[in-house]
Amino acid sequence: MKELNLRALAKINLGLDVLRRREDGYHEVRMVMQTVQLYDRIILRRTRKPGIEVSTNLYYLPVNENNLVYKAAKLLMEEFSISEGVHISLRKYIPVAAGMAGGSSDAAAILFGMNRMFRLGLSREELMERGVKLGADVPYCLLRGTALAEGIGEKLTPLKPAPRCPVLIAKPAISVSTKFVYEHLVLDENTLHPDIDGVVEAIEAGDVRAMAGAMGNVLETVTCAHYPVIGQIKETMMEHGAMNALMSGSGPTVFGLFEGKVAAKEALYALKEQNLAKQVYLTDMYQNRRLQ
Repeated sequence: MKELNLRALAKINLGLDVLRRREDGYHEVRMVMQTVQLYDRIILRRTRKPGIEVSTNLYYLPVNENNLVYKAAKLLMEEFSISEGVHISLRKYIPVAAGMAGGSSDAAAILFGMNRMFRLGLSREELMERGVKLGADVPYCLLRGTALAEGIGEKLTPLKPAPRCPVLIAKPAISVSTKFVYEHLVLDENTLHPDIDGVVEAIEAGDVRAMAGAMGNVLETVTCAHYPVIGQIKETMMEHGAMNALMSGSGPTVFGLFEGKVAAKEALYALKEQNLAKQVYLTDMYQNRRLQ
């Protein structure tokens, strides 16, 4: 097998709660993760020349060990003493540094692709064990679908597929540091924690309205306060028929869930008219767990 075409899918958080800061500096979380039909395209080529080469359509992305796709390939090449090389062509469509696990999903696709291309014989669980070394979201990006994530995000419980509905995704023209958000997160007796159990129960019941109504993200307490445009995007989506709108991850991307595409398209046009978002996509839930 000399070449593989791969899709690295984005995720949103239907619910995100932070329980505490651990002694090792990581935060213990409870999240409901959901894959959506927005993806980066990756071509993985086997080369006779040893080493790893990365090319990308975005000039500002690193093409060395600072890119997770490079790290993912290197991890397996070193473990299995692979003497041949690979060329990774990465075309980014998932917004960068946007709370959608784009880099983690790219790394997951490379782990999957290297395993298949070089016939390493690793199970998905074994790939997930290696993936957590690259980032807490990588194991989920190998699992895909709907899942409850706990611990630092690596303890995963697959859930029944979330009810399908149109998903409008909007990333404003700002960048948000995940480190900044977590450093400024206040967790005390006054913290309003989202109803993660309510989200899970609504998914199990197949009730899309109840699921949307229970959604929440504790990190909004930091990010929305520092970046008002996030609140403006949420408000615009709600004004145009979203069942609910929420920031994904640590932001700044916002997604809205809609009952139908007509309202979702109206919200999309409104966001573009008001110039609130740099990137806007209309997509839907991805319910297949199979990597490809």
